[in-house]
Amino acid sequence: MINADCMDVMKHIHDNEVELSCVDPPYGINWMEQIENPNTGKNWKIYEKKEWDSSAPTKEYFEELFRVSKNQIIWGGNYFDLPATPCYLAWDKMQEFSGATFELAWTSFKSPAKAFRMSRVEAYVGQNKIHPTQKPVALYKWLLSRYAKPGDRILDTHGGSGSICIACHDLGFDLTWMELDADYYEAACKRYKNHAAQASLFDPV
Repeated sequence: MINADCMDVMKHIHDNEVELSCVDPPYGINWMEQIENPNTGKNWKIYEKKEWDSSAPTKEYFEELFRVSKNQIIWGGNYFDLPATPCYLAWDKMQEFSGATFELAWTSFKSPAKAFRMSRVEAYVGQNKIHPTQKPVALYKWLLSRYAKPGDRILDTHGGSGSICIACHDLGFDLTWMELDADYYEAACKRYKNHAAQASLFDPV
């Protein structure tokens, strides 16, 4: 888990060194502005206003991502200029509400499109979200169990809440994870360490 700009980290990664990049970069839609909308503001948890979603990743980011990894899963891929793919993935949130009822991920795979179904209530019940676009651990476990093989190295360039760290820990994947924002980084590290410590209580001797 690295607190750094992903572009600085990726330049030290060799070509095709990573089997799978599973990333959730900013969509460039100014998500933080939406919570100030008087029609929806009362329905959102209030987060510290940050500029993490003010712009989408650059062309150079995608060039580096494709250079260092053999396959990619890119959330928000419908917002980016990426090649056509038969294998879009969807998180179906199974509820009608003011926000998006599903999210799409672009992938480099040639298999048919698939959907993961989990309601927002099920995803977040009993949890203290640390990032406004936090995705459930179960979603990452679903992705990894279908699109990664044992022994694969995983890369996440925009770590956010660290959900993928918990999924990789539980499934035994080697992960390189980075987050630029120091507050999100510290919160994600604390979340991961708490999970790993709790999980170790149940590990067989």
